[in-house]
Amino acid sequence: MLSAERGAAPNTLAAYRRDLEGAAQLLGDLAAADRTDLARLAAHWAELAPASVARKSSALRQFYNFVVDEGLRADDPSAALPHAQPRRPLPKILGHAQVEALFTVAETEAADGRAASVRLLTLLELLYGSGLRATELVSLPLAAVPRDAPLLTVTGKGSAQRMVPVSTRARQALSRWLSVRPGGSPFLFPSRNAHLTRIALYQQLKALALRAGLDPAKVSPHVLRHAFATHLLEGGADLRVLQTLLGHADIATTQIYTHVDAARLVALVNERHPLAARGSSR
Repeated sequence: MLSAERGAAPNTLAAYRRDLEGAAQLLGDLAAADRTDLARLAAHWAELAPASVARKSSALRQFYNFVVDEGLRADDPSAALPHAQPRRPLPKILGHAQVEALFTVAETEAADGRAASVRLLTLLELLYGSGLRATELVSLPLAAVPRDAPLLTVTGKGSAQRMVPVSTRARQALSRWLSVRPGGSPFLFPSRNAHLTRIALYQQLKALALRAGLDPAKVSPHVLRHAFATHLLEGGADLRVLQTLLGHADIATTQIYTHVDAARLVALVNERHPLAARGSSR
């Protein structure tokens, strides 16, 4: 149902499977569990982060909604599930100097023309220059590469498609990569099985951070996506435009980035608001 009716991504389906199987190990047959059984989960989940509890409870709620809709049971016991109010964490941020350090090393290494080095530079350009998610990036089909228009067609969460810009730098890196890319695969970044994996991308960025003199724990594909959003906002990008570029269904998700540029927003109000020119009356 999640796949056919809601278009859930494979990673989402895998996460729901893990959460439901974990609950089944604790409670047995989930379809037969009652409110008392579900209430016991609070003790088992006591040491988990609020976000993890919220995710697991959400998976079970959707499971029981499905069971009731299908007529497999008459009541919905999910009201007894533990409630958690996860606080959305502020995104980890890389400064301009840190991003520059990554690019300096990647560009130096790519100068030797080796396929692996050119690929890493291209991946870095697309992560930071277009704000792609890791899964979106590694699974890009070769057909998504722009020919005339400087845009990539990206399939995001829920199989939603969007167009993202490709910078001049990224197009140059793409051109270099295509000249050394192995043939015979429909994916832009092929691997032996299908395409480059998220884990491999993650590991390569950690290694690059180490070579650039940065803390590897602070560098990941998602951190570079955060940097893309943060630095665009600093440059004056509109929040709605940023929402479109990032592929966020809800503007509230995009608003998390406004915290990083609070000083600029305050200055903008002071400078541009109609009453600002009147100054203080006291």
